[in-house]
Formats: sequence, C-alpha cells, structure tokens
Amino acid sequence: MVHRKAGLGSYARELATHLVAGDPGNTYSLFHYDRNPPAALPEPLNRLALRTVALSARPWRLSVAARHLAGLPMDATFPDVDLFHATEHLLPPLRRIRTVFTFHDAIYALFPQFHLPMNRLFLGLMMPRFLRRASAVVTISECSKRDAVRLYGLDPDRLQVIYEGVDPRFQPNAGPDRRLRLRQTYALPEQYVLYVGTIEPRKNLVALLDAYAALLQSPTPGLQSCGLVIVGRKGWLYQGFFQRLKQLGLEGRVILPGYVADEDLPVLYGAADLFAFPSLYEGFGLPVLEAMACGTPVVCADASSLPEIAGDAALLVPPTDVKALAGAMERLISDAELRRELRGRGLVQASRFTWERTATQTLGVYERAMRGA
Repeated sequence: MVHRKAGLGSYARELATHLVAGDPGNTYSLFHYDRNPPAALPEPLNRLALRTVALSARPWRLSVAARHLAGLPMDATFPDVDLFHATEHLLPPLRRIRTVFTFHDAIYALFPQFHLPMNRLFLGLMMPRFLRRASAVVTISECSKRDAVRLYGLDPDRLQVIYEGVDPRFQPNAGPDRRLRLRQTYALPEQYVLYVGTIEPRKNLVALLDAYAALLQSPTPGLQSCGLVIVGRKGWLYQGFFQRLKQLGLEGRVILPGYVADEDLPVLYGAADLFAFPSLYEGFGLPVLEAMACGTPVVCADASSLPEIAGDAALLVPPTDVKALAGAMERLISDAELRRELRGRGLVQASRFTWERTATQTLGVYERAMRGA
C-alpha cells in the first residue's frame, strides 16, 4: 500500500480502510518495512499507529525466511499485537500471535517463466511454510482456493474465499467536461480500447498488441481510427512487449500514459469503447469489475478466476487465441446493441462486489482465528 504496488497495494489499502471504518471495537495498526519513511497515507489510515522495521524489502524477506527455517519466532517485533494479517505473501513466524494469511495467487508456481528467479526461489521455499503456519487462510477467489489445495495439499475447510470489492468512485457519472480534460491530458483519441494493469508477460499484452494490429486491418468501417490505451507501470520482464510494439509499427498508435492518478481512472474507464483484459492468470482480476462499474463493456480471457469474476457480463475468449480476441473486440466496437447489453449486465455484476462485504467477512475470519476455530 505504501509503495503503491498495483493489486496487492489496492487490496491492503481498501481492506484496511473499510476495517477501520466498520470495526470501532478493535484497534488497528499498520506494519511497514523500509529504510525510507512511508508516503502520505489516505484518511483514515494516516491516523493509525505505524509499526516500522528499518529494513528494505529484500533484507526483511530474507530475515523472515531465516527465522522460519531456524524455528525462531518474531513475536518481539510486534509487541501488544493479538493478530497479524499478512496481505502480501510474507508471514513472519509468530508463536503467541494469531495470524491470517491472504493467498492471492500461485503465479510463481504455475507460470514460473513469468517470475524473476529470486522470487520463484523464495516463494517456492516459503509459501508452504506460510500456509501451514497461518491460523487462518483467506483466498480471493475460488480459483485461488483450488490452486492452494492442489499445490499444497491444504484442507479446503481451512480456506475461506473472500472476494475483493469495487470502490464506489468507479461509476458511470463522468461529465463531458471531465472527459474532455482527460482526453487532452493523456492525448486520448475519440475511440479507444483500454487496458489497465502492469506491463509484464503474465498480462499477455503481446496478444493484445497482435489483436489490435488485426483490428486496424479490418474492413469494418471506423475501426481504423480506434486507439489502444495501456495504463500501468512496467512490471518485470516487460522487454518483449516493447519489442513487439516496435515490430508491429504501433509506437505512434498505442498510448502509454504509465501510472494514472486514482481520480482519473474512472473517467478513463468510462470514456473507453471497451476494456480488454487477456491475462493468462489472475487471482481475482479487479480491473474487470472496475471497468464494468464504470459502464464499459469488457472482453477478457476465459482463464483462471476471470470467468468466475466476470460472470455473464463479458465476452470471454481463450487468452492465446489472437483471432478470437480481435473478433470479440471488433464485435463490441461495431455492435451498439451488444455494448448496451453488456453495459447493463456489467453494472449488475460489479454491484455484487463491495469492500464493506470484504471487510465484514475478513473480520469474521479474525474473530474465528482468535477463538482458535
């Protein structure tokens, strides 16, 4: 949350915010590890106690791993704490303190080629220990739960699925003035396909580039002026994306604004003709719901958790089938009736996912963990 890490940061921020707002009976504090002071936190989190370890990410991860392997607890690092919730796949070994662990995904195990070697080594070695050690385990989708059970032999009854939510700011209410300002700020075309997320191989953006190139060659009138906007920072192993962008000669057609301010995202979603999300694997896939909440029709992969999250409110395509992806994008852009239908379904689907519900269900896990249930 402090360092604005895409999905994990959003999860930590929204969950903490809604726990604090909805649970006045308990005292919450935030845990942070880094040599540098944290960035300004939003209300009401900036009023919470901040427990800090003066280590950067790698030394802290290594120290946690060493203490696990040596069987040395770290309770003294968290004095006066009753329960510790690990939200980012890193659980200190705690003996007297009850613990909750959120298992987001198994990308490092299922797609090791998309992870850096040190991450693969660390998570491969430590994830079984984290999951066994936790008093309770939360997964963010049925897909993640199945993966955790299959990969680590966990008892399914130990795992509770708690979906993420959609922030209320994602809604189709942007007026023409805001849209005009955003178009000018980010040099947006009148018509565009949108993607939001990090730029890394797992997101399958090379397939999106290929599908977009095919779209531009379509004889269907109007498609040749459609733009592609890819919002998000570089993740890791992103070089292949930029190589393909250059090979296809799309540098002048694809808009890459990088990180976009939170207040601008709903307008970018709402002004898009469609949202495309061909990711190979997602533990949850929150951008799909954010787009739906803004009234934008969605094309996404039929893989991992995405069919579970999108329901019947999106066009689903095999993530590696470029022709199917291009065809679905063309259908949505050229078929106004289909766009209206998916817009209505998407608004209903997104409304089923709220952070208030996420926080309430998570608090229930805390209470059961404290009882030892």
